[in-house]
Amino acid sequence: MGILATIQNPDDLRQLSLKELPDLAAELRAEIVKTVASNGGHLASSLGVVELTLALHYVFKTPEDLLVWDVGHQAYAHKLITGRRDRFSTLRQMDGLSGFPKRAESPYDTFGVGHSSTSISAALGMTLARELQEKPGRAIAVIGDGSLTAGMAFEALNQAGSLDRDLIVILNDNEMSISSNVGALSGYLNRLMTGEVVNRFRHDVKSVLTNIPGVGDPLFKMVKRAEGTFKGFVVPLGTLFEDIGFQYIGPLAGHDLEMLIETFQNLKKLHGPLLVHVITKKGKGYGPAEKEPSKFHGVGPFEVETGIVPKKKNAPMSYTAVFGRTLTKLAEDDERVVGITAAMPAGTGMEIMARDFPRRVFDVGIAEQHGVTLAAGMATEGLRPFVAIYSTFMQRAYDQVIHDLALQNLPVVLCLDRGGLVGEDGPTHHGAFDLSYLSLVPNLIIMAPKDENELQHVLKTALHHDGPVAIRYPRGSGVGVEMDQIWECLPTGSWEVLEEGDDGVVLAVGSCVHPAWQAVRELMEEFPNRRLSLVNCRYIKPMDEPLLRKCLEKQPFVLTVEENALIGGFGSAVASYQAVHGLSSGARLSLHGLPDHFIEQGSLPQLRQKYGLDSEGIKARIRDLMELD
Repeated sequence: MGILATIQNPDDLRQLSLKELPDLAAELRAEIVKTVASNGGHLASSLGVVELTLALHYVFKTPEDLLVWDVGHQAYAHKLITGRRDRFSTLRQMDGLSGFPKRAESPYDTFGVGHSSTSISAALGMTLARELQEKPGRAIAVIGDGSLTAGMAFEALNQAGSLDRDLIVILNDNEMSISSNVGALSGYLNRLMTGEVVNRFRHDVKSVLTNIPGVGDPLFKMVKRAEGTFKGFVVPLGTLFEDIGFQYIGPLAGHDLEMLIETFQNLKKLHGPLLVHVITKKGKGYGPAEKEPSKFHGVGPFEVETGIVPKKKNAPMSYTAVFGRTLTKLAEDDERVVGITAAMPAGTGMEIMARDFPRRVFDVGIAEQHGVTLAAGMATEGLRPFVAIYSTFMQRAYDQVIHDLALQNLPVVLCLDRGGLVGEDGPTHHGAFDLSYLSLVPNLIIMAPKDENELQHVLKTALHHDGPVAIRYPRGSGVGVEMDQIWECLPTGSWEVLEEGDDGVVLAVGSCVHPAWQAVRELMEEFPNRRLSLVNCRYIKPMDEPLLRKCLEKQPFVLTVEENALIGGFGSAVASYQAVHGLSSGARLSLHGLPDHFIEQGSLPQLRQKYGLDSEGIKARIRDLMELD
């Protein structure tokens, strides 16, 4: 039996000797690799923080001390040593463990995450709350270097530095490298500089100098500048954090367990806001992930021995790839086209354009608000920016969409990848709300192509619209339709009639069109005397009002189908139109979409089946409306 099998919680971990911890780290990595190879998940980040995770739980008394992970990509080792080892094989599966920290799952998950740059704000809030309630324990935020590109992280640092509370921020830096000489010297200096003797000496020097009449304060500031100059010479980054009120410690070698534990033990004796800079390697301990950390950031099932992700045979091109290729062709033909992404050039397909037009693609980091307003600035000078951001992350830039794009009616195209359900990443990542939160914004055109071929036409249409446009398209492979080589602009507000009949109409949006089409065809085959209409409602805003009015007045029923929250979505817009125009005496209107709760994790087929958004579920709704046996 290995060491991991004996660890039910961090109290068990703290009973181990320092010599046993490297073996436990190896076991953790093996378990993480095995599980992610089977289930998919965020591999490289979790492998990179195994030693850091062990050191934090070993030294601090969690959960009394509050460990707050940022984003949560790196929390797999944390889950394994906090009572969830027996269920770890269910990671990211329906009814299984979440791929992210989740408060309902464990008292050790102090804050639910999935979007980045929240840890410092949350940890500071916990620190202030515990102080007011006189509760014991400290809060420790663990944030990656990428997450520091978001303004929210700096807002939190700014306040934390000014409040001078006992907050620890661990900066997990996995982009920089650290040589053995610098690492050894830095580790020695920081063990020394966080030691009890040195810090007592610091306190005594401050007391003596500041009490010298007339010259004490200037003299102490001069000594502090001298210390800052020395630390800045060794580590220039340290001066940035010290200038906003943090004591900077680092950089530390993030895979040296003994040094991390010694440093953290010293930190427990210090007060005030502390920033600990730790250098880690993404994918540590698994060769393929070390070699290609970006590939193994978020990965599907793969072969452990080779790291190869099996390709689906004859799978259609993904929507993401179609977007990237189409945008590149548009950029070839139009010099005004530029691309913007928020730390996701590969995930959004923007890297395809960047290969041919590197000067015209801009990665703003995890800074969606800035990315949208950057695009607005570019548009004022005649460019046509395409901003590719996952639907769930565009929520972070909502104010900028309203005030900086729509209010000024600027020609920026928001490309919302992962619109609708996304699968195993669960509620923090489903793009379930974009139609709702965007539909109320004036001046904004909203489109949703029915398949990968129509996506090409929609993108060209958006380029030639003189105002803001949002396009939402789903995750994963396309439908497998034939791809047009010549693209046309779609008339504004035009819908597409795919089937025509008088026994009811289905108004379907985006990824729901083809399942609805299959359902309608199967029902008409089963009941040859019944003819149904099916409409591809590719414009969510503006709607095709003449066609919609005809449906509401002439059809016995209208069923709207969308992979979006029902509240405020496409169906709600149809219901509003019916009510405003006094058409309630016509067709019976029924809305079909996602219910009013956060949708859990699970595979896309599982979730679509559960919520009736596959062809069988849609067919069942139509049968009810047609009152068929």
